[in-house]
Amino acid sequence: MPYRFSADQVPLSQLAPEQALRRLELQIVRRLEGFLRGEHLGLLPGPGTDMAEARTYIPGEDDVRRMDWAVTARTTIPHVRDVIADRELETWVLVDLSPSMHFGTAAMEKRDLAVAAVATMGLLTFRVGDRFGGYVLRDGTLKRWPARSGRLALFGLLRSLLRDAVPGRAAPTQSLAQSITAVARSQRKRGLRVVVSDFIDMRDSASDPETPPSWERAMRELGARHQSIAVEIIDPRELTIPNVGTVLLQDPETGVARELNTADRKTRQRYAAAASLQRRRTAWALRRAGVAHLVLRTDRDWVADTARFALKHRRVAARLHQPPTGVMR
Repeated sequence: MPYRFSADQVPLSQLAPEQALRRLELQIVRRLEGFLRGEHLGLLPGPGTDMAEARTYIPGEDDVRRMDWAVTARTTIPHVRDVIADRELETWVLVDLSPSMHFGTAAMEKRDLAVAAVATMGLLTFRVGDRFGGYVLRDGTLKRWPARSGRLALFGLLRSLLRDAVPGRAAPTQSLAQSITAVARSQRKRGLRVVVSDFIDMRDSASDPETPPSWERAMRELGARHQSIAVEIIDPRELTIPNVGTVLLQDPETGVARELNTADRKTRQRYAAAASLQRRRTAWALRRAGVAHLVLRTDRDWVADTARFALKHRRVAARLHQPPTGVMR
């Protein structure tokens, strides 16, 4: 019996842009209200005058100048007071729509999840006067959408992403590392920078876990100048492969095809080990760069994962914004 998609299961890329936007907004707004009750003030704390919640002081991570002496005296436990930035926030997002993102075996494809991640970040950081802009890496070329304020500007960017979320055939001329560098150097005003990608690059095929990815240096530069978040998009079949006999696999980045015998247990084990190594190298590189790391999977509840990340990130954002050791501002 053929499998039938319900209205909510049809891929975003197969819907008209307006239908896809309505579904995204309903999914995000309704679900986030259940996780983030009350007035949510966004992802980015910083210097300001509006006082936020008090929390336990973490030695070596928190600034003693933000010590809340009243709460400390009352509880006999050192506490610091977070503050809310009293300035307008300018957010720029880099979306990777390279061929490896046009893949998915679960509830949605990676490219659709990337668009959903941009929509979620836009709605989380949206406040009156804030500006939201974007860069799209597709077919090896980088396309820029200017930063504008208001929901209409955000939805305009999302419509463009939905139209661009179609696999291309052009030869790549710009890498992910070059795109991150372009975002870091072209937008000097400090703010929030979000990179949405699977962080898969053919230049990172080395099996040595000590070899840094080709994009790490660019991410370090971005993290030194701006509050930065890396959203890693993963599909479960990129982590493990099932026993389905001999299959023909094609690399979406290079077009190279080869047969793989998935019935061989050692082959599946080597595949899983290589995938795990790639994930660890990505996580280590982002941590060295001082960038917050959010992992979204096509087989998981991405709204819940993003909401939990937002709640946690507000507590550690000030520490993550500090430049890593050896990087000058």
